[in-house]
Amino acid sequence: MQRTRMARRWTRDVSVWALLMVGAVIVGLVTHGHAQEAKDVLEADGAREEVAPPMSVESATTAPRHDIVPGTGPDAVVPPIKRTAPIVAAKTLFGAQQKPAPLVARSIGFYSKGCLAGGVQLPVNGPAWQAMRLSRNRNWGHPALIATIERFAVEARTLDGWAGLLVGDISQPRGGPMLTGHASHQIGLDADIWFTPMPGRELTRQEREDMSAVSMLAPGHLAVDPKVWTPQHVSLIKRAAGYADVERVLVHPAIKKALCEGAAPAPDRAWLGKVRPVWGHFYHFHIRLGCPKGLTGCQPQPPTGADDGCGKELDEWYLRMTAPPKPAGPPAPPEPPKPPLTLEQLPTECRVVLAAETAAPVTKPAKVK
Repeated sequence: MQRTRMARRWTRDVSVWALLMVGAVIVGLVTHGHAQEAKDVLEADGAREEVAPPMSVESATTAPRHDIVPGTGPDAVVPPIKRTAPIVAAKTLFGAQQKPAPLVARSIGFYSKGCLAGGVQLPVNGPAWQAMRLSRNRNWGHPALIATIERFAVEARTLDGWAGLLVGDISQPRGGPMLTGHASHQIGLDADIWFTPMPGRELTRQEREDMSAVSMLAPGHLAVDPKVWTPQHVSLIKRAAGYADVERVLVHPAIKKALCEGAAPAPDRAWLGKVRPVWGHFYHFHIRLGCPKGLTGCQPQPPTGADDGCGKELDEWYLRMTAPPKPAGPPAPPEPPKPPLTLEQLPTECRVVLAAETAAPVTKPAKVK
């Protein structure tokens, strides 16, 4: 019995061992078969599998790296980044100037793209005017414009009974683009005159900052307001347009219409041709001088012509003002903001104006309370 059990156990162990040996042989054969098959394919393609010799330290540092894209890696030669100076708007440069350029008086460039050399300052107080918004430092202009404003103020008081002018923006000390507001007023030949008459006392500095001008328009902006618009306003604008050196007077279309209706009949209507309708300009009117005679570098506007502008041109303005609003369509993407003018876009002489050493103002302002 004991021997029989031992025989059976021995037979079972031998069988298990035999099965394991057979399995190992089979795995070996399969592996060898795949290897041989791969070798046959490589040899058929002309490839030879060789053992690479050990790489030296020198060759390791000089050999090409196939795992790195050309132009990259620790030893790649990277061109230096060209850093350009930030673009500075011309309005920032000219807006920072507190004094005029001590040069010969010149209006350089165009009304909306230029600068001012040798500007003079309108005194903040005069016999028939007061300058407003003094914190802006915009009561500077070409000597010809300052002289015209002073003459206009005195004659409007003595000849037309106007109480006196409240003078708004003219130009910065050296002209150029302004930090806020106007696109023009850059060459010292533009000035804003309030429709509001000067009060019978000297305004304080703070009052000149806080006081608001009065609109001349009735609700709807299609006509003047008879409560504030007077025949004196007609006489005031007529006088401004009557000066030979004044090329244009800019007003709202409704004010232009009131002037056409309130002016005397022909032949005393030639001055109306200088009065040009534009948007805005109902709190103040804008006088513009032409380029002074003999002055080089000043770009003029085309002449206004002999027509009084009270016919077809004004009718077209009212067609635009009374046109029904366009039907709302799908919202359009917002347009990118227009980049500001740079110094490179202004006339070359403006660089000289900007770089000129500061000098004392030509006309010292009077003290203001």
